[in-house]
Amino acid sequence: MSIPVSNLTPALQVSKLCFGTMTFGEQNSLSESFNLLDKAFDSGINFFDSAEMYPVPQRAESYGRSEEYFGRWIRERKVARHRLVFATKVSGPSGQMTWIRGGPTSLDSRNIKEAIDNSLLRAQTDYIDLYQVHWPDRYVPMFGETDYDPANQYNHVSFEEQLDALGRAVDAGKIRFIGVSNETPYGVMKFLQAAEKNPAYPRIISVQNSYNLLCRNFDSGLAECCHLERVKLLAYSPLAMGLLSGKYLLPDGGAADARLNLFRGRYSEGESRYNLSNPTIREAIKAYISIAERYDIHPVSLAIAFVLGHPLVSSAIFGATKLWQLEQVVSACEVKLNAEIIADIDEVHSRFPNPCS
Repeated sequence: MSIPVSNLTPALQVSKLCFGTMTFGEQNSLSESFNLLDKAFDSGINFFDSAEMYPVPQRAESYGRSEEYFGRWIRERKVARHRLVFATKVSGPSGQMTWIRGGPTSLDSRNIKEAIDNSLLRAQTDYIDLYQVHWPDRYVPMFGETDYDPANQYNHVSFEEQLDALGRAVDAGKIRFIGVSNETPYGVMKFLQAAEKNPAYPRIISVQNSYNLLCRNFDSGLAECCHLERVKLLAYSPLAMGLLSGKYLLPDGGAADARLNLFRGRYSEGESRYNLSNPTIREAIKAYISIAERYDIHPVSLAIAFVLGHPLVSSAIFGATKLWQLEQVVSACEVKLNAEIIADIDEVHSRFPNPCS
């Protein structure tokens, strides 16, 4: 089958499925990662997403392996670089990942430049197609937080300094395009306004935020910004970290090596948002699985097809630790949801609005 494509920009065509590499080097060995990349590429996926902090859960011992494995795959399989779209991300301030530039402490120009150079070295590539700010330098509610608290605001690196550093990397040929991730309407518009005022600054082309049946926050504010400003959505967690497959609702609670089981208590960013002890989340999952059963659609296909059907989604970023999981997602491209199915989905959404915000 053929995986559909879309234009992130007229100069950057990507597959509508993007293979995320954040399990490489933790859940997946080098050989397993190569097999998954082979299958994804042979299936028609040309778009691959990573980050300097991957794999997750993040540890000093495994830091950078995901980019490294991807780069080794390109070289050892002798894949022509122009046939791939490689996206990666710079970590924002954390204070917890002390092995990444001391925290990292901020997204100032020094940190951005160092992060880009190190990602290029790990991936052993001459350039990065899409370089993204993983999360904002400033305070914003994210990873399960929903309410903005003004008391948490602190001084942050200006949008102009970040764009200046990114622009210098573009001019040097190190990166082609830039994007943001886990961003808000305010942040997207400030980046765009700064680039509009100074033609030396690159313009963001994408925002990588969570979007799935259990988290449709993008539609509330960001959708208008992205539509009118021609910024594409790269939707991560289209399966809500596997919840929408239904595997965690099985009598045995899912396989022992399923991510939320394997890393229970060690992956706060995921567990805070995809909290299976929340009865509302469980009821919402059951309702969506019921829709899939009613129309004889696999739950994975329902979830992926819903995301791909969004007019502002350029690509859905998914992860897979096993070949059969990857095949399930790829086959979802064959599924189109009709108006009746969408109406049923929206009815469930009205009863359980965004339980995994």
